[in-house]
Amino acid sequence: MSFPSVRMRRLRRSEALRRLSREARLSRDDLVLPLFAVEGTRVRQPVASMPGVFRLSPDEIAEEAKRVADLGIPALILFGVPAAKDARGSGADRADGIAKRAAPELCVITDVCLCEYTDHGHCGVIENGEVANDPSLERLAAAAVSHARAGADVVAPSDMMDGRVGAIRRALDESGFAEVAILAYAAKYASAFYGPFREAAESAPAFGDRRGYQMDPPNRREALREMELDLAEGADVLMVKPALPYLDVLAEARRRFEVPLAAYHVSGEYAMLMAAAERGWLDGTRAMLEALVSIKRAGADWILTYAAKEVAARLAP
Repeated sequence: MSFPSVRMRRLRRSEALRRLSREARLSRDDLVLPLFAVEGTRVRQPVASMPGVFRLSPDEIAEEAKRVADLGIPALILFGVPAAKDARGSGADRADGIAKRAAPELCVITDVCLCEYTDHGHCGVIENGEVANDPSLERLAAAAVSHARAGADVVAPSDMMDGRVGAIRRALDESGFAEVAILAYAAKYASAFYGPFREAAESAPAFGDRRGYQMDPPNRREALREMELDLAEGADVLMVKPALPYLDVLAEARRRFEVPLAAYHVSGEYAMLMAAAERGWLDGTRAMLEALVSIKRAGADWILTYAAKEVAARLAP
């Protein structure tokens, strides 16, 4: 059959027809809101490069958790930003469970990495001027256990050290936290889109860069191998980060793996849309929804986005 018998526009004529024919549906159930936790009380510091995003003290985190739950968003992910940092990232395993206590119905995910906690800004321990893989695993595992002890439902290692999922799984199981899930940043690329996050988390490397352990952007087959390894080590959910420049990786992962997939709509992706919207260059709300539905269409089950609250308010329950 061909034109004029087949007319594709027939099912686009009205909003009702478009809704009936819609293939990918963005839902509140897909959303995870990232939050930055700082020390102190009544602290609500705006992040200049991410309009609408704040660094929050624990009491403010608790209030935000309640708002997130009221919007029907099922989960948040916490990033700690300590006042004092050292070479080993000692603050990484001093977690507090305040968000879980404030909104017990939420799924609380915690980022497990050292970059926010180290004075050098790298994701592992430094030895002889290099990020040392194996010595970093002990620190990452200790951080994950402390997060579980504080009430985390899911721990999310984002460091890209080899073997860290297995080390964390063993540590959790041996500490009595076999029920705590692991969301592995399995395909985390050495991306230019992390700039605003590094401002918010004060985590820019003091020397060098992270290309020695984060993935090279041209590589897709390597990402799939990383995912296979993380699954073999005990990961429950796999993540692709960033999202929009790597939708092909996400789609291929969806074809290959049966586990839940997450995608992180990262700070630079968010900031670009917000900046263009502020200048009137595009409709910010429509553009944000279009970006997120493209992530859903590519195969994501969990979408981490700084726009989660605004998007949730516009989605049907």
